[in-house]
Amino acid sequence: MNPWEGWRSLLFGWGYEDPDVEVRAFPRGRVLAIAAAGETVSALARAGFEVTGVDINPVQLAYCRARLAGAPAAAGSAERLLAAGRAVLRGLDPRWRRIEPVIRHGDPAELLASRRLRGLLAAGLAPLGLLLPGFRHAIPPRLDRVLLTRLRRGLGRHAPADNPWAWRLLAGRDELAGDLRAPATLVHADVADHLEQVPRGWYGGISLSNILDGPDPRYASRLEKAVRHALRPGGVVVSRSFRQPRPGEDPGPADRSMLWGVIEARRPV
Repeated sequence: MNPWEGWRSLLFGWGYEDPDVEVRAFPRGRVLAIAAAGETVSALARAGFEVTGVDINPVQLAYCRARLAGAPAAAGSAERLLAAGRAVLRGLDPRWRRIEPVIRHGDPAELLASRRLRGLLAAGLAPLGLLLPGFRHAIPPRLDRVLLTRLRRGLGRHAPADNPWAWRLLAGRDELAGDLRAPATLVHADVADHLEQVPRGWYGGISLSNILDGPDPRYASRLEKAVRHALRPGGVVVSRSFRQPRPGEDPGPADRSMLWGVIEARRPV
């Protein structure tokens, strides 16, 4: 089953994926992306692609539709959770009260050494596998340490002052704020259902977000077959995962969002 089925609330007000991965990887023409917060859909449409956005969550899809029509961003569950964590940190560690000048002019990586931050992440993320049992196999052990490592690496690769995702995660500021207005077709559906129903070879690119982090093997197999049906020869499918790379596995593009363990951009055989 699709682990996102049954959600009926706004989960993501902002996107946590760097759409430049898709913009660079996809061949021209028709493409599909998970609707989510609308940012990947908008970026692809503005880059000249003919985009279909699909989401199984009707509330999230309605939000995407509103953003593409010019509505401002709103906080979802993810943003409220991050804001609560930052508020606790500001109360515990004075350095986190001056985060904006540090991002702009200093070294935010020093903030990640905070013992209070490590303790907060350990306490907050330890029960995640129990709270989200469908995603348990994709959540690395000691996710707190894994995320800190990814953030340090990302801050070293991409100048924080110019990285919108550094601002979002560390300061709660939307440096990508603006009009997402762009033309796109939006569909309320399970993505596997949709891909099975379109004509063979309909899409040149398919962006699956991290849908494959959660499903059981039967759904994952079904989705893979649907992707092969809907993707034209030479087409590219992009997927992300929280999991750690396997030994010898290429973790994929170093995108600016810093959260993902593996990003695949592949042409199915």
